[in-house]
Amino acid sequence: MITLPKTSLNVYPLCLGGNVFGFSADVKNSEAVLDYYFDNGGNFVDTADMYSQWAPGHVGGESETIIGNWMKRRANRSKMIIASKVAKLDTRPGLKPANIIAACDDSLRRLQTDYIDLYYAHQDDPDTPIEETVWAMHDIVTQGKALYWGTSEWSAEEIARAYEIAERHHLHKPVAEQPQYNLFARARVEGEYRRILDELGIGLTTWSPLASGLLSGKYQGGIPSDSRAALPGFEWIRDRITADKLAVVDALLPIARDLSCSVSQLAIAWCLRNRAVSTVLLGATREEQLIENLGALVVLPQLTDEVMVAIADAVGDTK
Repeated sequence: MITLPKTSLNVYPLCLGGNVFGFSADVKNSEAVLDYYFDNGGNFVDTADMYSQWAPGHVGGESETIIGNWMKRRANRSKMIIASKVAKLDTRPGLKPANIIAACDDSLRRLQTDYIDLYYAHQDDPDTPIEETVWAMHDIVTQGKALYWGTSEWSAEEIARAYEIAERHHLHKPVAEQPQYNLFARARVEGEYRRILDELGIGLTTWSPLASGLLSGKYQGGIPSDSRAALPGFEWIRDRITADKLAVVDALLPIARDLSCSVSQLAIAWCLRNRAVSTVLLGATREEQLIENLGALVVLPQLTDEVMVAIADAVGDTK
């Protein structure tokens, strides 16, 4: 377990992301994934109010509902760490205080819990002053609806501004940021955030370690018919499947073979190798997929400086 900086939360280094629950993973598969994760030592699950809203016929909140029903059936809440997010929805735009309060109450109802361990303000809201968002998140924590709050996909400037406002007014400060981080998306974590990580000491709970499946190797022979990239509305994934990125995966294959692991496990372990990263989110639609990805923890100790150099050479300047 890793203690999330500036908190008493001891989190599993691989967090179970609920973004696929209620969408590409139905209730049965979602609950099987949750069962395996917690039966094998995991304790940290991440969800959000907007999950599933992007899919046809879905309105958002389904991931939280699945987790809430599962948790009531079989989990010991005191042994779990739950993270959720408030974001812009079609029916509730922005990070205005009233929207944050309503969203948190809705999430608590769907999750069937009295509190959320870590509550994120997801993406920035240019129409709402950061001061208002900070005060609202402070109030959520003060009221006991969340133990801590953080940001997700905020710029370094926005995070520093929120932290300064909280410090100046003696409010609860953000303790974590959730950015995308993988071998193809490194600039923000390794560049833009470097100063605030050093100065503020917040934790990173990163997502998309496999770059929407690109680093799993499943696109090397084309786009599988059962993958998200084949679905309507996910053209943005297909646009990311470029020749140079497929070439990087080809270059990573021999490194993975030498370590007796998959490219997926190698890519996830690489994210964990960054000491600024407290936990890496895994999205799994099936139990066997989760089993493989959790194997990254076995690979992590094998990532010597020499192996890291080999990975850097394979990736090159692709970001």
